[in-house]
Amino acid sequence: MAPAKKVKIRQPTPPSRTLVLDNGAYTIKAGYVTGDAVDKPRIIPNCIARDRNGKTYVGSELSQCADFSEAAFRRPVEKGYIVNWEAQKEIWEREFFDAKAPQRCDPSETCLLLAEAPNSIPILQTNCDQMVFEQFGFASYYRGLGPTFNTYQDVQAMFPRADSVSPPPVAQFPAEVVLLIDSGYSHTVVTPLLRGKPIHPAVRRLDVGGKLLTNYLARLLSLRHYDMRNETHIVNQMKEAACYVSLDFKGDLERSWKGTRGERRESYINGGGIAKDYVLPDFHTRSQGIVREYDPSRASRAKRLAVGESSEDVLTLRNERFCVPELLFNPSDIGIRQPGIPDLVMQSLESLPLGLWPGFLANIVVVGGNSLFDGFMERLQDEIRKMCPEECVVRVTRAGDPITNTWNGGANLARHAHFKSLAVSKLEYEEHGSTWLARRFAVGGDT
Repeated sequence: MAPAKKVKIRQPTPPSRTLVLDNGAYTIKAGYVTGDAVDKPRIIPNCIARDRNGKTYVGSELSQCADFSEAAFRRPVEKGYIVNWEAQKEIWEREFFDAKAPQRCDPSETCLLLAEAPNSIPILQTNCDQMVFEQFGFASYYRGLGPTFNTYQDVQAMFPRADSVSPPPVAQFPAEVVLLIDSGYSHTVVTPLLRGKPIHPAVRRLDVGGKLLTNYLARLLSLRHYDMRNETHIVNQMKEAACYVSLDFKGDLERSWKGTRGERRESYINGGGIAKDYVLPDFHTRSQGIVREYDPSRASRAKRLAVGESSEDVLTLRNERFCVPELLFNPSDIGIRQPGIPDLVMQSLESLPLGLWPGFLANIVVVGGNSLFDGFMERLQDEIRKMCPEECVVRVTRAGDPITNTWNGGANLARHAHFKSLAVSKLEYEEHGSTWLARRFAVGGDT
């Protein structure tokens, strides 16, 4: 009797549309890639909020909130990883799957390209894979490290060119050598990337991000001014508008020092060029706070009452402006036993062969919201240059848009020739299981 012929399972047609998601702790960057057409990414708050009246806002509905006073936030991402799929599912459904979703898609006809943080916990990765295929039912899927997506950009175009006469070099994807610093809401990660792949033993992480800075600022303000512990949204806006990275920390600290007990130094009275007034929003006439120059004549609340300005709640920010972002460079200031970003970069390089140092030091790219602090890039480059060998050229640049740069790299990857070999179909997942899928993504689809 002739053996039965094996029935060859016909592979489904690969979806022509790819949803690229950079699922950050503070915001989701989302957009579609269809063929060579790339949508502009939407920036969606990755949270569920409830205002003081008990009304709930999911994702982009947050823009409808008129009063953020005492608003409570529930965020599905902690420490860079999705830990609350109940909340994340509600946000994704509101943004992508509901009938009135702003970026509605049919998962059964869509490929998902999802960015994740380095060194994720395997059980969290498995949960994510199960949600993508079993809960949402995407046709195909690729989960890759967010830092690697940044290599699918013209990295050399981000650096200023000394020679503007000769034509720029032809961009190659992925970029050959990049040292990526991603300082976001949850944490800061230093990732050396060689030919688009991370060198895992050299990845370094600092548990200081925008969330910790906001909470620290809220604590300082609560001790010195008003109780702001339940006003994280307002404090976060204040941090983004008024804080900066000091290029002379000791000097700025000296200029903003009040003096010994009973003393009021001249630099403190006139602000020393550091003090700023921040007018808090009242959510009637102002929905956002305003930074304005410090006016010594209206410094005290009693003086403001005397001139009839009692309707304004004003905070005078002094050393809070630069002491809060300083934690990115000196976390030990508040007892965190971790090195700052420049030391983290050197620790990462020290775990690599010395021959790779020049390439990485000459191609340092910074992404993430914390890089937008005034003075951040100058301070970072200055401190790295002091630590590295003199013969090495140090070039540090910030991506054109540090918030969406990872997403833009992911969109370029989705159009790359080898992306189809990286993505896994739902049929393959059902046939081989989650363990095979995790192994395939870990090695970049070469299994």
